Amino acid sequence: MKHYLFHLGHPAHFHLFKNVIQHFRTQGDRVSVLIKKKDILEELMQRSGIPYINILPEGRKDTKLGMIAGMLKRDWRLLLYCLRNRPDFLIGTSVEIGHVGTLLGIPSINVNEDDAEVVPLYSRLSYPWCSHILSPSSCDNGKWESKSIKYQGYHELAYLHPAHFTPDEAVVRQYIPDSKPYFLIRFAKLTAHHDKGIQGIDNELASQIVERLKLQGQVYITSERALNPAFEPHRLAIDPLDIHHVMAFAEMYIGDSQTMAAEAGVLGVPFIRFNDFVGRIGYLAELEGQYELGYGIRTKDRDKLLDRVNDLLSQKDLKAIFAQRRQIMLAEKRDVATFLIEFLENYPASVQQTSLSSQVSK
Repeated sequence: MKHYLFHLGHPAHFHLFKNVIQHFRTQGDRVSVLIKKKDILEELMQRSGIPYINILPEGRKDTKLGMIAGMLKRDWRLLLYCLRNRPDFLIGTSVEIGHVGTLLGIPSINVNEDDAEVVPLYSRLSYPWCSHILSPSSCDNGKWESKSIKYQGYHELAYLHPAHFTPDEAVVRQYIPDSKPYFLIRFAKLTAHHDKGIQGIDNELASQIVERLKLQGQVYITSERALNPAFEPHRLAIDPLDIHHVMAFAEMYIGDSQTMAAEAGVLGVPFIRFNDFVGRIGYLAELEGQYELGYGIRTKDRDKLLDRVNDLLSQKDLKAIFAQRRQIMLAEKRDVATFLIEFLENYPASVQQTSLSSQVSK
């Protein structure tokens, strides 16, 4: 029996690892899940029934000093936990697993999909210390490519691959009682350290989007940031575990969130991503460029967003076109949960095997 420790720092990481965690728990391995306070992460853990420990329940301030203080607290608390429990592996996207793994001689597996230059501070604090970086083939890990292990896939295919997720319209009807067409909009907070200088959808543009979409169907909004009162009638109050069912049946997704754009893409839902990360993130550029599952638009091109909305609304057989594009993508990509399970179960032999496989596929 092995002891796997997963350190989750964001709601997206819950989805990334939930099927992997359940697999190891089901087969009798010991699994520890440590989290920090971040948006709805703890709510997702509670709703899932997976046991966990919050090692930073007080959260942290969104200042540079606050981030450093939060990291040091997590380092110390993770170190104490590992000294008491001695896990065999440290897995996650947090910087702490590399620090503690190096101190205690425990393999640390950093699972990340953002290019190093997009998250420079995170890269400098985490990559020098972790044992391995697991990331999509489209991801550029900069000077840490030598310790990178690449796979054909995206984080979102760890939980939205057809092997793990089947959209259920009955779930949708709990929130949207009629069968009229509807659109999903997401506003992100954009306050992380790597979001400095990054803009997204402001209230004026949001109002224009809503007014245009209302002509074709219902509009529902989920928001990480405080919602302008004018948009309250469109707020979607939903169990966070059900959001992907609602997304899967939407006509279109528009937002300034990276993760939800990618989720829409792998579900075959046309997405428009509007922020200043466009053109800088490899896996999203691949979804948009190679597979044509969505569109990235920078904030200096505001008019292009509404033009793209109009183009999609006027396109015949839109759902069928994007469903076909999705099938092409799925045929070329892996079930990422199964990849992670196989990598961990066969470690350390899997390091060499996966590295050779990546070289052959290039």
